[in-house]
Amino acid sequence: MASQLPDDFKCPISLEIMSDPVILSTGHTFDRSSIQRWLDAGHRTCPITKLPLPEPPSLIPNHALRSLISNFTLVSFPDPQHYLSNPQTLLHLLLSPSSRLEDKINSLDQLTRVSKRDSAIRRRLTESGAVSAVLNCIDSPEPWLQEKALHLLLNLSLDDDSKVGLVAEGIVGKVVYALRCGVGDSRAVAATVLTSLAVLEVNKVTIGSYPDAIPGLVSLLQIGNSRERKEAATALFTFCSFPDNRVRAIQNGAVPILIQNANSGLERAVEVLGLLAKCKLARDEMGRCSQLLDILIGIMRNGSARGVQYALLTLSSLCCYSEKMGMEALRGGVFEICVGLLEDDNEKVRRNAKTLIQVLQGKRKNV
Repeated sequence: MASQLPDDFKCPISLEIMSDPVILSTGHTFDRSSIQRWLDAGHRTCPITKLPLPEPPSLIPNHALRSLISNFTLVSFPDPQHYLSNPQTLLHLLLSPSSRLEDKINSLDQLTRVSKRDSAIRRRLTESGAVSAVLNCIDSPEPWLQEKALHLLLNLSLDDDSKVGLVAEGIVGKVVYALRCGVGDSRAVAATVLTSLAVLEVNKVTIGSYPDAIPGLVSLLQIGNSRERKEAATALFTFCSFPDNRVRAIQNGAVPILIQNANSGLERAVEVLGLLAKCKLARDEMGRCSQLLDILIGIMRNGSARGVQYALLTLSSLCCYSEKMGMEALRGGVFEICVGLLEDDNEKVRRNAKTLIQVLQGKRKNV
């Protein structure tokens, strides 16, 4: 069964079907356990491109690919050639004003299903003019039509070679529109599309500078439902690895909204705070929030490994630049918590705990 699955589903290191795909800063996807072993062995380059990785290396969850893998079933797929022998027929149904709504939805559904199979089919769809036809459906007030159009765009964005081309074809404006005005699940899917496109560094720059992209994500993080806020935080994390986008997020009020979400249990909000804390403007805002230290301490004690990692990273930045925060962290027992984390199974948690201990030891000497 596994041998019949698309090669895109297999980890380039283990050659096994990925259970937890994550994306490196170079844009390549690996199974988390495989790439973590590579990093734990001391490597700081991409296994495929050999390009150097940032420190610490970012492992961005590839939610789109994970969803495709989990939902994939050979039995449910018709022969793709049955639908793609003449894709223009399906595209004509999308473009024609006289097409019934059911026909348009059915066409999108068929194109979305077959585009899951492999990159060759996705390339054929892109070259046949599918993108412009699909974009016309995103303005629709019909929830099913808009949502299925976004799902197809998400599939087409999975290939690195297509990401820049899709942005050049003008999909960002339509996706941001759905991010702000979408119905049903469209806003969450729109945020996931932006995450997928922003895996490439050049797209982080291009999309981040789009007037409503980052403001739209910040707004969704504030007013969205649970899934929408989670996808918005994931997208912001991806974009904010580029320094200019951190400034844009801060200027659009991201810091207090992220703190509010972190307080509500959304650990991905803490991941974004860890990146924003590299900026003085964000640190100043965080320092004015009396709740933040308690929130971060709570995550350090009870959060997931990734949540603990970024809570430590955020506190390190804050305590390093703020004498007041350092003193409050010492009084709150952060030093003792970090000592306990030096025995944690996760190497990144241990490393970040050691860094924070060093920062706090400097504060102790000044007491």
